[in-house]
Amino acid sequence: MTTAAPILLTPGPLTTSTRTRQAMMVDWGSWDDRFNQLTASVCTQLLAILNGADSHHCVPLQGSGTFAVEAAIGTLVPREGKVLVLINGAYGKRLAKICEVLGRAFSTFETAEDEPTTAADVDRLLRADSAITHVALIHCETSTGILNPLREIAQVVEHHGKRLIIDAMSSFGALPIDAREVPFEALIAASGKCLEGVPGMGFVFAEKHALAAAQGNCHSLAMDLFDQHSYMTKTGQWRFTPPTHVVAALHEALLQYAEEGGLPARHQRYANNCQALLDGMAELGLRSFLPAAIQAPIIATFHAPDDPRYEFKAFYERVKAKGFILYPGKLTQVETFRVGCIGHVDAAGMRAAVKAIAEVLQEMCRSELAREER
Repeated sequence: MTTAAPILLTPGPLTTSTRTRQAMMVDWGSWDDRFNQLTASVCTQLLAILNGADSHHCVPLQGSGTFAVEAAIGTLVPREGKVLVLINGAYGKRLAKICEVLGRAFSTFETAEDEPTTAADVDRLLRADSAITHVALIHCETSTGILNPLREIAQVVEHHGKRLIIDAMSSFGALPIDAREVPFEALIAASGKCLEGVPGMGFVFAEKHALAAAQGNCHSLAMDLFDQHSYMTKTGQWRFTPPTHVVAALHEALLQYAEEGGLPARHQRYANNCQALLDGMAELGLRSFLPAAIQAPIIATFHAPDDPRYEFKAFYERVKAKGFILYPGKLTQVETFRVGCIGHVDAAGMRAAVKAIAEVLQEMCRSELAREER
C-alpha cells in the first residue's frame, strides 16, 4: 500500500490481483483462433454465474457499463415501446437520460435516495399505464449502495406480461441472481466490478427470443447487440476491434473467481469487508447514510464529518497519501463520501483503510488548531 499503487476503495475501477494485471502483458490478434476461444470461454463462464445458458445469450461489447446499458435499451426496446424507469439515485437518472436521447418513450418513478422501490409501487404503476412495455431497474444503486428488491419486482413485471431490464453493474458476480428464478429480458454488467477485472468491456445477458426479434431496432451500428451476437455466432469474432487485453484480464479474473469459490465466496468476502468498514467507521463517529437492511456489501456512503473545517478534496488527498483512494459522494441534498467494499481486498485491508481515515481526521484537526494558534 504505497502512493504509487494505492488500494482503490471505489466501485470500479477497482484493485485487481497481480495475476489479472499480468494477463494484460500479452498482445492478442483480434482474429486469432486462440483469442476467439478466450472470448467464448468468458461468455460461457459469465452465463454460468447466473445459470442463464438455456435462456439467454451473453453479448459482450466494447466500452464501459453505460455503453452496454445504452446498447440494451437501443436493441431490445422497440422504437414504439415505453420504459418505466425506477429511480433512487444517479444511475437510474442516467438510464432515463439514455431513453430520452434514444427517443424511447419513458416514464419515471423516483423515490428518495435511501428508499428502495417496492413491488407494490411497480404493480400500481403498471396497472395505471398499459402502454409500458419494459421496466428498467438498478439492482444496486451505486450512488449510495442501496439494494432494490429485484426478485419481488421481477415477479410483478412478469405477472403483468411486461419485460424487465436490470442494470446489475454493481451486483453481478457478488449478489445472487438466478435466471431460472428471476425472469428478465436483459441483465447488464461489466468487466471492472465484482468480477475484479479491468474496465473496458460491458456485457448484456439478453433473452434469446427477445434478441432474435430485435433486428432493426437499434439506433446505432456499433451498439447493435443483435448484429454483434449474429456476427460472433457466425465467425467467433467481434465485429469491430475488441478490447483484447481487457478480455484476457477478465478471463484470468474469472479463473480466480472460481478458485475462490465462486459467487458465495465472493459475496462473503465483500460482506465481511462491508461489515469491517461499517464497524470501524462507527467507532470513529462517522454515520452511514443507509440503514443496514438496505445496504448492499458493494459500496457504503457516509455522512461527511460534522465540522465546518472539513473539505473533501483535502481529506481525499491525505487518505490517498496513506495508500487508499476513496470516492466522492453523489447525493444532492447532503454532503457525503463513499467507500467501496469490492475489489482484490479483504477485511484486514478495510480495517487498514479505517485506520488511515482516523489518522487523517486527527491530522486535519491538529493542522487546523495549529493555524488558529498562529
